[in-house]
Amino acid sequence: MIPSVVLSTRGEQRLQSGHPWVYRSDVTEVRAEAGDRVIVRGPRGRPLGHAFYSDRSQIAIRMLTFGGDGAPADDGLIRRRIEAALAFRESLAIDATAYRLIHGEADQLPSLIVDRYGDHLVVQTLSQGMDRLLPLVVATLGDLIHPRGILARNDPRARLLEGLEQRVEVLAGEIPESVTVAENGIEYDVDLRRGQKTGLFLDQRENRAAAALYAHGRVLDCFSYHGGFALRLARAASETIAIDVSEDAIARLRANAARNGVAIDARVGNVFDDLRGFERLGERFDAIVLDPPAFAKSKAAIEKATTGYKEINLRALKLLNPGGMLVTCSCSYNVNEGAFAQIVYEASVDARAHVTVVEKRMQARDHPVLLGVPETYYLKCFILRKLA
Repeated sequence: MIPSVVLSTRGEQRLQSGHPWVYRSDVTEVRAEAGDRVIVRGPRGRPLGHAFYSDRSQIAIRMLTFGGDGAPADDGLIRRRIEAALAFRESLAIDATAYRLIHGEADQLPSLIVDRYGDHLVVQTLSQGMDRLLPLVVATLGDLIHPRGILARNDPRARLLEGLEQRVEVLAGEIPESVTVAENGIEYDVDLRRGQKTGLFLDQRENRAAAALYAHGRVLDCFSYHGGFALRLARAASETIAIDVSEDAIARLRANAARNGVAIDARVGNVFDDLRGFERLGERFDAIVLDPPAFAKSKAAIEKATTGYKEINLRALKLLNPGGMLVTCSCSYNVNEGAFAQIVYEASVDARAHVTVVEKRMQARDHPVLLGVPETYYLKCFILRKLA
């Protein structure tokens, strides 16, 4: 018997709107095991498509196909979608050896992340259904790309919501202690096993290139991590200061600066404290980057996150010289673009700064947003100019 689930009327309406997720509260009947590929039916028995089923997550259904007459969600479908995702990335002609190959729902491969770092791949399977297909994914990637090694970075906390263990393991070939990759002429030394996300923040690649167009004079890169922004902007700056709370990140930033032959004053520090300290000292900058971690990882954290975003933007605007550029980012999905823009505006009012929007940006093209699915639009980036 083919595994199946039945949805409520509300669940059916959600799928009809094009959203690929159905929450547990809208599943009325289950004839399936954890991680099964299931037929999804409406309350009157009409087939709505095929999906992964999770018996633990609040996201019980992740759609693979829509409609009753579509192709079965078999291994052949998974392979064809992997091929399509790889072909799309090839068409982008990305000027980097590190980029995203598969971006989950936006590639019709729910909860699957695959990033390329030179000749090595990093994979994340973030649901029961996709985790069950990990051997198929690895075999397909091996056939199509022939990487030197494939690493599973299955350590995100999201796996705990699926009842899956967190683990980091080599799935194929070899994974060295560090991998050197290039992005727009900058080289990075990456720790694939222990680095943030899958090693680097690949989604900011195009924003880093855009920010470099406006860099001049004294530059301050806040929440710098391995120096993605600082390394790009330093080539056009007279002085570059980078701050991160992690000693390991700053050590790697210094090594990356030396590798690329750029001068960066890399400091371990708390950005909130250091911004206030710069203000007390009367310091001024011509370009500031704010790229903090997600302040709002849940709806309950939105109020606190709003306070944090406003604080750092307020301080940065006070530190900017007239004509200076502020590159300010938020990767909190729970703070949408409109809310983030309002926060930055209120910060400008309190800073008594007149500010223009030069560019509104988002995550890089290899991290596409699925239209109508706001959960896939998480990275907001504004490039602003302080008039006075």
